[in-house]
Amino acid sequence: MDPCAANDPTGDPAPLDPAQFGTGDMDPEAFRQHGHAVIDWIADYLTDIGERPVLAQVAPGEIGAALPAGPPRQPEPFPDALRDLEQVLLPGITHWNHPAFHAYFAITGSGPGILGETLTAALNVNGMLWRTSPSATELEERVVDWLRQLLGLPDGLRGVITDSASSSTLTALAAAREAADLDVRRRGLAARDEVPRLTVYTSTQAHSSVDKAAITLGLGHDAVRHVATDARYALDVAALAAAVRADVAEGCRPLAIVATVGTTSTTSVDPVAEIAALRDELGDELGVRIWLHVDGAYGGMVALCEELRWVLDGVEQADSFVTNPHKWLFTPIDCSVLYVRDPATLTRAFSLVPEYLTTGDEGVTDYMDWGVQLGRRFRALKLWLVIRYFGAEGLAERIRTHVTQAHRAAAWCQGHPDLEVLAPTPMSTVCFRARPQWLPAADEDELRALNHTLLERVNATGRAYLSHTELDGRTTLRLAVGNLRTTDERLTETLQLIGRELAALRDPG
Repeated sequence: MDPCAANDPTGDPAPLDPAQFGTGDMDPEAFRQHGHAVIDWIADYLTDIGERPVLAQVAPGEIGAALPAGPPRQPEPFPDALRDLEQVLLPGITHWNHPAFHAYFAITGSGPGILGETLTAALNVNGMLWRTSPSATELEERVVDWLRQLLGLPDGLRGVITDSASSSTLTALAAAREAADLDVRRRGLAARDEVPRLTVYTSTQAHSSVDKAAITLGLGHDAVRHVATDARYALDVAALAAAVRADVAEGCRPLAIVATVGTTSTTSVDPVAEIAALRDELGDELGVRIWLHVDGAYGGMVALCEELRWVLDGVEQADSFVTNPHKWLFTPIDCSVLYVRDPATLTRAFSLVPEYLTTGDEGVTDYMDWGVQLGRRFRALKLWLVIRYFGAEGLAERIRTHVTQAHRAAAWCQGHPDLEVLAPTPMSTVCFRARPQWLPAADEDELRALNHTLLERVNATGRAYLSHTELDGRTTLRLAVGNLRTTDERLTETLQLIGRELAALRDPG
């Protein structure tokens, strides 16, 4: 029986690679043919992405219902899978590479980064040990040091690439727990009456990854103290000092402070230098070591522009710092870089070397000792290609352009009679809301409903995608700029769309 006919009962089968019926891999020539088709598909996708609806236009369960309930019993032609990618899966994709994706933090999977991911998949390296691929380890060491230099960070910081800032923050707080000299690695925290309640301090604007890290590390969610912020939504240092001293009076031990450079809602910048000085003062006063971690997952990259490098003032005094190339350095997800001043603390927390992983190599870095993961992707390769392709000046100019675009959008909001800006715009995210003149007596509930409706209308068009947050009890819309494909013209189109949908709410007829 013809195996091709078994896959197509219509009698008009698609061609199959004969190697699919053997026991080996895709034939090299078939790979070449299909690989060209994939690259062509990607090039066309990136060319025309701005014409697709940015937000997936499907109902829950719709994509799943369009997929077979079980796997195919026989091989299927690769072109059929590409066809289903286009026809079945693409309608359920929210296009983060879209020039009008302005929700959360806008990101870019750039051309060199996408090609880097392709090469990474082909090499299929597991960089758990230096020996398992010396190039993977030594390129990672070099490329994270390149990034350190690009950001103007001091010599002596060592870096490791993780998947996300959430993992990086978890790793940093595990190191903080190790640095507390409580023998937690060996004895744990449970049933130890001699260990005081450990506390972690961060602002009310900090990312939820801090809370998740505390939960995961066994500190408990109640151990996280969310400290008040000032009028610019930056952590209030005086409130931090009061919170620490109050907890110590109750028998708690401060473990760590997490400052943020570019908070998730507003991109506010905590005063890291002041926090570091307070950390030192409190450490001397209380006789304990308090770890300082800085979350610059989004905002850290703005320091590529020398005139904006002030955002990292004081970071050189931190014990650890995280920034994400996959957020604002045009590197495909996932790629986060964690820097530490003392790698030995990190390896004390995580190093565990069974006999089957012993190599006897001396003077090398085994990144498996720097965190939870044993298997590690060759993430450094795509970051290396991005930095080489764009160069320091090219990267800085692109970030500078995004900041300029965001400031233009903020000025447009400020000049619109029915909109108001609710937070400063130090980077490339604008926080605003509708406060229409035609509703002068509207209370917060009415304004909340109005802004959610405006958000839904804008997103439903498929021409732009915004997100929202809450600031001081006010529903706030967020417009984030950060995609390489967001031209000034396309940003103008988005602003005009917001204006039209707002006007339609005033005059629904």
